Amino acid sequence: MSTQVEVLLPHYSLRTAARKMKEFNLGSMPVVENGNLLGIITDRDISIFAIAMGYGSESTEVQKVMCKEVFTCQPDQDLSEAAHIMEQRHIRRLAVLDEDNCLDGFLSVDDIARVSCDLAGAVLVAATPTH
Repeated sequence: MSTQVEVLLPHYSLRTAARKMKEFNLGSMPVVENGNLLGIITDRDISIFAIAMGYGSESTEVQKVMCKEVFTCQPDQDLSEAAHIMEQRHIRRLAVLDEDNCLDGFLSVDDIARVSCDLAGAVLVAATPTH
């Protein structure tokens, strides 16, 4: 998992979020306040949803468009269990919470691929939308 996680505060503007994503080359960022994970916002939330709804990039706070349902695992959880959660939920990343439910890191499909191409492949297949 990645333990050096850049975070956003819920009151940040969408423009600030987009600038931070660009600066750190990230497609998503967790939204945290006082160590508690409140949600996650993706570049897609900003570029598609917020613009489609007519939200201004300076006047709209991250908390208005972030996803509040964030799937999680624990640092000591078996990697195959975490991958299974990702497959079931059709997602490419999991927040890793410590015993106090504070953000400890993020586990991505890229992290899994460093250990098991088979597990990562299964997550990618499940997380890829079908049309």
